[in-house]
Amino acid sequence: MHLINADLHCHSRHSDGTLSPADLAARAHANGVELWALTDHDEISGLDEAARTARALGLDFVTGVEVSVTFIGVTVHIVGLGFDPDHAALRQGLAATRGGRLQRAHEMADALAQVGHKGAFEGALAYVGNPDLISRTHFARWLVETGVCASTHEVFRHYLADGKPGHVPHRWAKLGDAVGWITGAGGIAVVAHPGRYRLTPNEEYALFSEFRQHGGLGVEVLTGSHGQADVLKYQELALEFDLLASRGSDFHSPEESRTDLGALPDLSGRLTPVWQKLRPARP
Repeated sequence: MHLINADLHCHSRHSDGTLSPADLAARAHANGVELWALTDHDEISGLDEAARTARALGLDFVTGVEVSVTFIGVTVHIVGLGFDPDHAALRQGLAATRGGRLQRAHEMADALAQVGHKGAFEGALAYVGNPDLISRTHFARWLVETGVCASTHEVFRHYLADGKPGHVPHRWAKLGDAVGWITGAGGIAVVAHPGRYRLTPNEEYALFSEFRQHGGLGVEVLTGSHGQADVLKYQELALEFDLLASRGSDFHSPEESRTDLGALPDLSGRLTPVWQKLRPARP
């Protein structure tokens, strides 16, 4: 089996990344990526630019998105790959999911003002390429720029994670709806970076059981936030649930991301890569 350098998870400034889709495509190509997907949060407006640039570079490209889901009160992300971006139900579902972000952002700014950081909404907005997708990452960049914290990772630990003063929960899509939008549009649904979720073993088992029941087919085994223990754990889980294995850096920014595009190790030969079931987009 040929092990290709696939990177199937990254973000542009159409959501919370700092580069354009074209610049991401160029970076992926320069880093030796052979199959690439742009997976902005609840947004597919960058896909046309990404596809055009990838085609010009000779880089195989598949459509992608990362859908925000609420599962038993926890935010979980589901990546969709290889879908029809013009599918009506998918587009409507993503628009509805995006809808609550602006109100949440105002509530986060109010919460940060109460602990002494006024002007957070306007500050965060300066970092936003798409105002409908203002997120915690944009607030984090403003708090770094204003000297409150040294890095965005520090901001999340002290201000924006669950239980911290700037955290505001948001109810996203339901798991079944998100998987249904993706599969209904002809794509493959993948559980993104499962090692990041604060789920008990029983809750995690329930997540993957329900995900499979709804038609989900994949799990990210290799991703920027997974340590070696996570990789080993989710290799076994992929085999247990008969899931395709995905690989994606979750790259957001040259200055912030721990893992660059195309820099992950190879998947284990015991696993079936998700790209065996994907057909790259063609002109």
